[in-house]
Amino acid sequence: MPKFSYKGREPGGEMRSGMLDALDANAAAKMLLARSITPISISEVAGSGEKSEVKVNFLTPQVSLDELVIFSRQMYSLTHAGIPILRAVSSLAESSSSIRLKIALSDIISLLERGRTLSSAMHQHSKIFDRLYVSVVHVGENTGRLDEAFLQLAGYLEREQETRRQIKAATRYPIFVVIALIGALITMNVFVIPKFADMFNKFGAELPVMTRFLLGMSDFFINQWYVLIGGTLALVLGIRSYLNTPDGRLAWSRKKLRLPVIGKVLERSLLARFCRSFSMMLQAGLPLTTALNLVAEAVGNRFMELRILDMRQSIEKGENLSRVTQASGLFTPMVLQMVNVGEETGRVDELLAEVADFYEREVDYDLNSLTAKIEPILIGIVAGMVLVLALGIFTPMWDMMSAIKGQ
Repeated sequence: MPKFSYKGREPGGEMRSGMLDALDANAAAKMLLARSITPISISEVAGSGEKSEVKVNFLTPQVSLDELVIFSRQMYSLTHAGIPILRAVSSLAESSSSIRLKIALSDIISLLERGRTLSSAMHQHSKIFDRLYVSVVHVGENTGRLDEAFLQLAGYLEREQETRRQIKAATRYPIFVVIALIGALITMNVFVIPKFADMFNKFGAELPVMTRFLLGMSDFFINQWYVLIGGTLALVLGIRSYLNTPDGRLAWSRKKLRLPVIGKVLERSLLARFCRSFSMMLQAGLPLTTALNLVAEAVGNRFMELRILDMRQSIEKGENLSRVTQASGLFTPMVLQMVNVGEETGRVDELLAEVADFYEREVDYDLNSLTAKIEPILIGIVAGMVLVLALGIFTPMWDMMSAIKGQ
């Protein structure tokens, strides 16, 4: 998008100059007027249009969740203060540090100037603003509570952000240990075992099965490394291709929830996301079936998405929410009672928020104890490696020492 330099006067008469992105000079003038600046001169910066075309490529970072949280918070503050939408988006486009978000906001500004609503303009950039985000903004526009919509979105995204941080913190130690184990395995097979192999060959003694296994594995690592790398790449690509198919996505989504140790944590995390986003949808004023349709996409798990869509279809057939939640098999009896009470009292959104709090507390506890649960497994793997190494290396050495003493 071309860049323009401008000079203008503010309402108080003060001169102001700067740079802004716009489709043309007329669009730049409208943007300045929306900011209560009377333009005096507007000129395009030479070569700015060409440079902007190459700003975004596959190396350009995507818009992060942190940046989306900051944007939502800033939009809430600006709209709550009564600043017009066009002026608010223009100021955030100038101050944004994300190239992709800056370009998206510049395009949204041009769409707003053509008469489009904010939600429809955001819908054109679905990689940044998903359907759930756009739907809440749309409801906020129609009800005249756009500031509250951005506040709800900021709170929802902040909780999502905190959950991701906790998951990263809980898995950092196990991942580090696994990487260290892989490094130790490679070092042992490439540098350590070959030294013992030379020594065993000099004695010419018959070696135990475990020793022959270690020597064969070391030989494979050294002389057939290309087969190992090629097989690993083929396996990874094959798994990725399978997971990109509908059947593969569904199978992996179901399997993840049944994994030992972390399966229950993932399930509670997804249920917390479902309850939180469903509560936000209902508070925003969306119909029950529409909210379920949007929330099904938000959970990020194909297996659970199909269960939620089944709930929506049952509600469309005339069943109530408490019955379909019980039939889904996703929720605990305590949660089902809370949903039932919420439906009877007309406070489903409030009680769903409490259910989300309950699941989030459970996830916090699980994540805090996750490392303690995984540690015995990692210790067992290390012990197994040490046992194999001891049996394969030291057993023949003991046999040779016994043979020497016997002579």
